[in-house]
Amino acid sequence: MSLYAVFIAKVACRTALPIELMSRRSEISAGILAFRRKRGLEVLLAHPGGPYWRNKDAGSWSIPKGLVESDNLLTCAKREFNEETGLTAAGDFIPLKPVRQKSGKTVHAFALEGDFDLSKFASNEFEMEWPPHSGKKQSFPEMDRIAYFKLATARRKILPAQRPFIEELVKRLKEAPPP
Repeated sequence: MSLYAVFIAKVACRTALPIELMSRRSEISAGILAFRRKRGLEVLLAHPGGPYWRNKDAGSWSIPKGLVESDNLLTCAKREFNEETGLTAAGDFIPLKPVRQKSGKTVHAFALEGDFDLSKFASNEFEMEWPPHSGKKQSFPEMDRIAYFKLATARRKILPAQRPFIEELVKRLKEAPPP
């Protein structure tokens, strides 16, 4: 058992919370909210892959993000952006205020202006038993598609807990017009 797992188990015992809940609450993710100003402000969102998300749209899209594995949030955000989209994020990053999702996970985000070529999209994959209890393993893309959305559409599509990233970006861009 890792030191992290031992720590979570001890904290769970002291707080009378299940280990699964404790570990989820202590998860930290980092990601990138890419945006462009092509025909007005648009943000890049990713749709999760796999059978559970197949028929979900409104309120299910996310910024490309993943678990933080070091102390450098931006490095992790750039790595996860690349793994989930196949695109490389580079430029001037704008740190946004972190949010806490309903699951308890804290998500840190960085905004980046960029007009990415979405035809280069490629996501890493994960494996899971599917159908459930079948004993068969299947691979699915972590993200099955990405797209730029105008603000009104993006606000409907993004996970509600991540909507503050869009709102902060809009506010900050109004305060600092384009160079």
